Amino acid sequence: MVAQSIMLNVPLPLYNLIKNRAEQSHRTVEAELLDVVATALPISDELPPELSEAITPLTLLDDEALWRAARSHLAAETAEQIENLHLKRQREGLTESESQTLQGLMRQYERMMLTRAHAASLLKKRGHDVSELIAQA
Repeated sequence: MVAQSIMLNVPLPLYNLIKNRAEQSHRTVEAELLDVVATALPISDELPPELSEAITPLTLLDDEALWRAARSHLAAETAEQIENLHLKRQREGLTESESQTLQGLMRQYERMMLTRAHAASLLKKRGHDVSELIAQA
C-alpha cells in the first residue's frame, strides 16, 4: 500500500484523547489516529445521511461510552408497538397512518441496530472482547 505522510497540528485536548485511546488499546498514537480516520470515512459514503449521522460520532467516543452504545436497546414500548403493527399487518392489513408509523419505528430500529453494530466493531478494533455482545444479539 502506498502511504502519504502528512504533518498535522492537533490541539492538546484532542491529542490527549487519542493518546489515551491508543494506550488503552495497546497501539501507537499514529495507528489509533489512522483507525479513527479510516473508520470515520468509508461507511459515510455508503449509508443514507440519517444513518451516517448516527454512527460517525461513535469514533470519537471513549470505550465506556461505546460499551453503552453497543448494549443499547429500543424502549420496550417501541418494540411492543412494532410487534403489534407487524401482527396487525399480517392479520388484516394496516391503514396508511399505521403503515407510516411502522416505517418510522423501523427506521428507529435500524438506526439503533446500526449504532450497536458499529460500536461493537469499534470496540473489537480497539482490542476488546465483544463476544458477550454477540451472545446477547
